[in-house]
Amino acid sequence: MANNTRNEYIPDSVSCPGETLLETITALGMTQTELARRTGRPVKTINEIINGKAALTPETALQLERVLGVPARFWNNRERHYREHMASEQERERLASETEWLEQLPLKEMIKRGWVRSCADPVEQIRILLDFFGVTSPRPWQELCPPAAYRNAKAFERNPASVAAWLRRGELLARDASCDPFSKAQLRRLFPQLRGLVLMDPNEGWSRARALCASGGVAAVCVAELPGTRVCGVARWLTPEKALVQLSLRYRTTDQFWFSFFHEIGHVLLHGKTGFFVDTGESADEVKEGDADRFAGDLPIPPAPYRSFCQAGIFTEGAICRFAQEQQTDPGIVVGRLQHDRLLDWRSACNHLKSSTTLSCEGCSSAARHSAPARRSSPTSR
Repeated sequence: MANNTRNEYIPDSVSCPGETLLETITALGMTQTELARRTGRPVKTINEIINGKAALTPETALQLERVLGVPARFWNNRERHYREHMASEQERERLASETEWLEQLPLKEMIKRGWVRSCADPVEQIRILLDFFGVTSPRPWQELCPPAAYRNAKAFERNPASVAAWLRRGELLARDASCDPFSKAQLRRLFPQLRGLVLMDPNEGWSRARALCASGGVAAVCVAELPGTRVCGVARWLTPEKALVQLSLRYRTTDQFWFSFFHEIGHVLLHGKTGFFVDTGESADEVKEGDADRFAGDLPIPPAPYRSFCQAGIFTEGAICRFAQEQQTDPGIVVGRLQHDRLLDWRSACNHLKSSTTLSCEGCSSAARHSAPARRSSPTSR
């Protein structure tokens, strides 16, 4: 849970240090002219400090300590607090014109999930969100959702603000994830173990997947989609030594989940360290998306046996189950692959072989995790 609480005391108003300086010399019976003579400063400079028109510098603070007996650190702190307050007030005036940004973001859901805290003051709410996104104004946050490939259903519109928030949450989780330095060779050595994940209980399989990925330098996180996100998975690089694979659990069937996972791993392995793949159809690199799709299809189902099975052309429930058992994979994954390759109808009676995921995903309620019905995959979902 994000902790955006501001613990420091922030008063409504802060007077300039010059007011305190005037009170001090008045109590001592000293004039501004005498203070100027004792410090060697022009009277004009002393007057500007007293009226808040000039900053009280560390050098002046040392001079005041010698002349007035008030520690330099006191004057330095007064000046710092005053300047911070003035900067905060200027920022507040600027942010007051940006409150429409709050309407673009899925703020209620972000608060509900504990990503940010709720605040009745719109300007303070904006500040809390800026802390979450790690930006200084509402404008740069859009750059967190760069033009890239988004793996989603084309039929639906995405809310860029929801996508940006979802991406940021995954980034924050991945930063805290402990990983070994990235190693393509290590990830490839893990292929047999990654294949075996599809036969495990989803929660156990996902826990194992994260551990395996971490040993190869990949932080794997699962964050439930936000309203309007409509993204299945992301592959990106946080540093040259740490990649991020982020899943949304958009389609709650195991075949879709593992396909998305293997698809993003494919991007990490095949497409260098500069890619940012939040995969869509309209802006996708067809070659790279095709590479990742083939990788995701071939890892759980070896290509040669699959070709032979397809050539036989017998796709009954019994044949699918026997083939899945021979290849030590999940029959639901075979059904999904056949449907993706348009060899099996999307309304096939074999759809019941594709089980619903019961994955514990950040942002999923307990009820959603355990009782959500399987949603049939659409031809546009891959």
